[in-house]
Amino acid sequence: AGNGALLLNGLNGFAVAVEADVSGGLPAFSLVGLPDSAVRESGDRVRSAVKNLGYKWPDRHITVNLAPADIRKSGPVYDLPLLLSLLAFSCHMEEPPADAAFLGELALDGSLRPVSGVLPMALAAAADGIRSLYVPAENAAEAAEAGGDAMQVYPARTAREVVDALRGLVPLSPAAPIPFDPASGWNAAPDFADVMGQPLARRAMVLAAAGGHNVLLIGAPGTGKSMLAKRLPGILPPLTREEAVETTKIYSIAGQLPKGRGLISARPFRSPHHSASAAALAGGGTTFRPGECSLADCGVLFLDELPEFSRDSLEVLRQPLEDGQITVSRAAGSATYPSRFQLVAAMNPCKCGYYGHPTRPCTCSPSAVRQYRSRVSGPLLDRIDLCVEMDPVAFDELHTSTPAESSADLRKQVLAARAVQARRYAAPGYEGVRCNAQRTAGQVRRVCRMTPAAERLLRASYDTLGLSARAHDRILRVARTVADLAGKQLLDEEALLEALQYRAQEKVDLTITLCWLTFVPLTLPVRNSSAVLMR
Repeated sequence: AGNGALLLNGLNGFAVAVEADVSGGLPAFSLVGLPDSAVRESGDRVRSAVKNLGYKWPDRHITVNLAPADIRKSGPVYDLPLLLSLLAFSCHMEEPPADAAFLGELALDGSLRPVSGVLPMALAAAADGIRSLYVPAENAAEAAEAGGDAMQVYPARTAREVVDALRGLVPLSPAAPIPFDPASGWNAAPDFADVMGQPLARRAMVLAAAGGHNVLLIGAPGTGKSMLAKRLPGILPPLTREEAVETTKIYSIAGQLPKGRGLISARPFRSPHHSASAAALAGGGTTFRPGECSLADCGVLFLDELPEFSRDSLEVLRQPLEDGQITVSRAAGSATYPSRFQLVAAMNPCKCGYYGHPTRPCTCSPSAVRQYRSRVSGPLLDRIDLCVEMDPVAFDELHTSTPAESSADLRKQVLAARAVQARRYAAPGYEGVRCNAQRTAGQVRRVCRMTPAAERLLRASYDTLGLSARAHDRILRVARTVADLAGKQLLDEEALLEALQYRAQEKVDLTITLCWLTFVPLTLPVRNSSAVLMR
């Protein structure tokens, strides 16, 4: 006897045939097909469930095969199909239909417990022509998102409900998908109206949301770095259904999808502690689980105290920041997970946090300041488009009666700029591009047409500051976003100047260069070059 189960391979699922053979000989139970320890233990769970449901366990030699046999099987998802195979052989029920699939973990009393990764497995079942999918009741909401006219999803709380439904005694009602409302995700994020002062940092967050750019916030403790980062998802565009399905698949595989939940409607916000290892960020393990980079897919990955992360952990970010996906390789195989997230990093200017503070003295030596900042490598900084130095908030800014712009107001600006980008990248040759930060080098040059004055400014900055080719393209991407927010077709000097001031590694040299280009004598003391450039 046999029936269909499902298996995960990375972010995708595929069918597994559960075959049971009962022959003569001494009573024994043998499970083959590269099972892990959780799968091997299913025999004991199934034996207890069969007896507690009132059925008789075959007192013969039982062999169960999980095909294909060359792929390692993990998890308790095979408990339910294994039980049905044995009951079919024992004549307690007919063999299940060929176009039906089953998954679920069994408790000792025969009740069904939820399992991880149901949505990708349900999508694979629908693609393979499965017409009926039986799942634990708590997994029905996510599985129903893969159903429809072609496949019905039947929730069950016990294995007896599945058996009675297959025998035609008590039919199960198919689950209906929960309506998807992407706008509801905005309600979960805090409001930008709570952030007082910091106009430059607020502007940088709008640019980040409008163009999909990465941000680095540098400032003393209490300047509002974490407040700004936590409010970024509230001004991002709503999730599309395609993005929601992808995000829900990742959370389902990781076992972090809330019970009874359909598609995720809010963009993820992940904030791992700085003690997180490289494996925690990248993912992997013996059973291949997504890491923080993938859990932040289509959302925001916030790394507070950036220099406190280990060098290995930070270098893991380079591939997903560049490619939008991460491949985890182990001895047992490899898995690729999407990792298209926006990085928001925050750091203090030095170890004590008060280097350059207007009122509190810094206790770090110059060499200690350099050592602290050097913990973040140049290649990683080169992948961050916007760098903002944040000053302490003044007393008058905290007690002003003028309300700050709310997330709803900022969101209107972001959505207008994203609408411009959507029309631009709907043309052939921009497949997969949804915002300015996702363009390739060739695409950057096609859409970033500049005025002659802006081109002269960029040329002088490139030669004087020693910009890399990647930095050159990222400056143009940010300038394109600035122009989109302003409703301009060409990149002018104003857009280019604003993009140049957000470079992380060349700020002091950049201030001197721009003053030389415009013949403006530099008489002000340069502590925060961003503020000088804004003047």
